[in-house]
Amino acid sequence: MTSKLLKTIGLAAVMAIAGVNQAWAGKSNDTLVWTTDREQAVADPYYNNTRELVIMGHAVWDGLLFRDLDSGEFKPLLAKSYKWVDNLTLEFDLRDDVVFHDGSKFDADDVVYTVNHVSNKDNGVLTFQNVKWMKNAEKLGPYKVRIHLHEPFPAALAYLSNAVFMMPSGHYDGAPMKADGKKDFGAVKPVGTGPYKIVEVIAGDRINMERNESYLKNGPKGQPQIGKLVFRTIKEMNTQMAELLTGGIDWMWDVPKDQAESLEAQGAVTVENAKTMRVSYLAFDVDGDSGVKYFTDPRVRAAVAHAINRASITKNLVGPASVVIPSACHPDQFGCAQDVTKWDYDPAKAKKLLTEAGYPNGFEFDIYAYRQREYTEAVIGDLAEVGLKANLKFMQYRALRDLVWKGQTPINHMTWGSNSIPDVSAITSHFFSGGRDDPAKDPEVIKNLETADTSVDPEVRKRHYKEALEKISANLYWLPMFTYAKYYVYSKDLDFKTTSDEIPRFYTAKWK
Repeated sequence: MTSKLLKTIGLAAVMAIAGVNQAWAGKSNDTLVWTTDREQAVADPYYNNTRELVIMGHAVWDGLLFRDLDSGEFKPLLAKSYKWVDNLTLEFDLRDDVVFHDGSKFDADDVVYTVNHVSNKDNGVLTFQNVKWMKNAEKLGPYKVRIHLHEPFPAALAYLSNAVFMMPSGHYDGAPMKADGKKDFGAVKPVGTGPYKIVEVIAGDRINMERNESYLKNGPKGQPQIGKLVFRTIKEMNTQMAELLTGGIDWMWDVPKDQAESLEAQGAVTVENAKTMRVSYLAFDVDGDSGVKYFTDPRVRAAVAHAINRASITKNLVGPASVVIPSACHPDQFGCAQDVTKWDYDPAKAKKLLTEAGYPNGFEFDIYAYRQREYTEAVIGDLAEVGLKANLKFMQYRALRDLVWKGQTPINHMTWGSNSIPDVSAITSHFFSGGRDDPAKDPEVIKNLETADTSVDPEVRKRHYKEALEKISANLYWLPMFTYAKYYVYSKDLDFKTTSDEIPRFYTAKWK
C-alpha cells in the first residue's frame, strides 16, 4: 500500500483495521460484503424505506413483474403473464414453481394477502404512496389473481416491478405488539422468494444473507452467482475505505469525490461514478410549524435559493454524472417538467431580499441533514456569505424523518430516490399530496397531482404535473438541488455492473 494511499484514508485507520482484518470477506470465502454508514434495525421493504432496504428488497424478495433497465420493458417475474382488463383492473397468471425461503409454495393466496395487507392504511406501510393506488386483490384460481385499483393509475406496472414485493400468506399475522398497542410488523422474520435469503439480522451492525439454492429457474433476474451477501454498517468513511483496502469488505459507495479520485489514481480498487435517480433538496417550514417563522416569508426562501451555488456543489463534490435540477423530481422521470421558475446563484440578490424581509444582518437557525455531511456543509458555507448562520443538526435518517413528520425542522436537507420508479408520481406526489411529508399542503398542487396520477392520457398527466411543479418551484416549498451521482469503489476481484437507478443488483455480481 503506497504512502499516498495511506494518507488518503488515514494511517491510523489502516493500521487499526489491518490488525483485525475480517477473513470472511471476499472471493476466497465466496462472500460479498458491502457497507454503508446507515444502521438497519428492520429488514422489511414495507417497514423500512432506506435505500439499503430498497437494495435488499430486490435481492431477497420478488414482485409480480420485473423492469428491464436496458429496454424499459416490464416482464413477468412471479407472474407468467399479465393484462389490463380495464383501467381499474390488472389480471395475472402466476408461476406454479416458486418456493418461499421457508419452504412454502407461492400461489394466489400470497398475492391476495400481501396486496390486501399493504394497501390497508391502518397497517402503516412507511411509503404508503407506493401501495395506496391498490384497492384490493381477488383470487380467481390457485394461480390466477386480479388487482383492483381505486382509480386509474398509469404507473401501476412500475410500482409492481419496483416496490410491491410478495410475502407469504399470513406473514404479518403473528407480529409482536409494541408499547403503543399496535403490531410491530417490521419485527417479523423476513421471508421472500428472491435470489438471496436473510439468515440473520443484527440490528445496527449487519444483515447476513445466503444464496437461495431453490431460486426460480429461467426468470429475468437470472441465478445468483455469489454464495453469501453481508451488509455491514460502518459509520466512518475512512474505516470503510481501510476495510476495503485490507480485505474486510468488497463494496462501498457514496465515497467523497476527492477520495474516490485519489483511490482511482492508485489503482488498488475499481472506482466508478454513475448517475442515480436520487435527488437532493431543501425543504422549508413554510407554515411555521417548527416555531421558527423566518421561512414563512417567501422572500427569505428566495434569498436562500439565490445564496446557494448548486453548480459548484455538483462540480466539486458530487461528480461528473450529477446535474443541477430546477424541479421537484428527477429529469429522467415521466412528467418531470424542466421549464419551471428557476433560481440562479446570485448572492447580491439574496442579500437584497433579506434586507427587504427585515433581516439586513441575517439571522441564525438550525439546518437538519442526514446524508453526505460535506454537501450540507457547502450549503452552510454559501449561506454564511449572505449573513445566514446555519447550525448543522446531523443525524440518522429515521430520526430526522420522524422530526420532519412532526414539523420540527425549520429547514432540512434531504434526498429521495423514488424507489427508482421512473415516474413523477413516485416523488412529487409523495411529497406534495397533503401527507406528512408535505411542507405546504397547497390545495391547487394536491388537485393537479391527483389528476395527473390518475389520468390515462399521457398529455393530461404532463400538463398537470407541470402545473404542480411550477407552483412548487415558484413558491419555493422546496429548493430542488441536484441529482445524485455516486462514486462506487469495490474490489478488483468483483465483477459488478453499476446501474442508473441506484439499485445495485448484487444477485448479478460474480467473482472474476
